[in-house]
Amino acid sequence: MTDLTGAVWRKSTRSGDNGGNCVEVATNLTEVVAVRDSKDSTGPLLTFTTQAWTDFITAAERGGRVS
Repeated sequence: MTDLTGAVWRKSTRSGDNGGNCVEVATNLTEVVAVRDSKDSTGPLLTFTTQAWTDFITAAERGGRVS
């Protein structure tokens, strides 16, 4: 299990006022990126390797296209 004790969670600046339908991301951890529902901070979460997260962000910035 990944130790998330030092996780610094942040919401996207683009989240805005959408009724709380947001995710929070912790990118300050060693070797993993954690993602959780902002409405349920003690609930389940997902973890990704830093490379998988980078690949996801890159694809999202390209409109979902993976090179």
